[in-house]
Amino acid sequence: MRATWTFLFAAALTLAGCDDDTVSVRDVVPPAPPRGVYTVTGDQDVWVYWLDNTEPDVAGYRVYVAPCPRGSDCAYQPVGSTTGTSFRVSGLLNGVTRYFGVTAYDRHGNESELSEDILFDTPRPEGFGRSLVNFLDQDAGSGYDFSTAAVQRWDDSSTDMFFGYNGSVYQMFVPLDVDIQDAGYARSLDAVDFAPSGGWSPSGSVELIDGHCYVVWTADDRYAKFRVTDLVAPQLGQPARVVFDWAYQTAAGNPELRARPARGAGGRPLAWVR
Repeated sequence: MRATWTFLFAAALTLAGCDDDTVSVRDVVPPAPPRGVYTVTGDQDVWVYWLDNTEPDVAGYRVYVAPCPRGSDCAYQPVGSTTGTSFRVSGLLNGVTRYFGVTAYDRHGNESELSEDILFDTPRPEGFGRSLVNFLDQDAGSGYDFSTAAVQRWDDSSTDMFFGYNGSVYQMFVPLDVDIQDAGYARSLDAVDFAPSGGWSPSGSVELIDGHCYVVWTADDRYAKFRVTDLVAPQLGQPARVVFDWAYQTAAGNPELRARPARGAGGRPLAWVR
């Protein structure tokens, strides 16, 4: 009798389960690809930034890097993840262009497609607190070569720019086959993230202003930038000097650059602002 009641009780539970309308539905819809993605070039690193997704179940973001643009034969490899909206990709080789993408993933493991914009960046060397002296007072230490990060003579054949002070104005000069322009005031050198297509100084010189950034287009089709952090007047027998932070793009033919037009022969006279 006990066996009969046990069977009937089990059957009742089974039938009750068949009438249960509760259904567990798994979320298989991925988030939208992140928007507003952009990069900031660094020295052997690149910072990637994006806007926060609006889906309430987004759990984080993954950053991908590839050696080529999109395509079936171009594999993007994940390099890290974060719950924030920025990520530093480190350990990169200066002068080598890399392509970047970002995905969003939710709490259920669904991952979006890569961000739509094709982003590329080329890390480059940088330095801080470099100092040049007035070339009118001292030949050595008045010029700078970005390719070697060397302070040298103003009239050295590899000098990209040299500093001068005539008693009333601080200026930076460049040789005939180099261009320069004032990019304006900025709190950080990162504010200048590309080489302009025009606006170069016709005289090959610019007045230096504390806090201003400047772009230099070198003779070998690279671009550099520097930001003035201090201008020191001559005192106690010491020449005037400029202190600056700098960065130099080692990659020739970088997409942010244009081809250098042919130059005529001859020199360019020094042109003081006043």
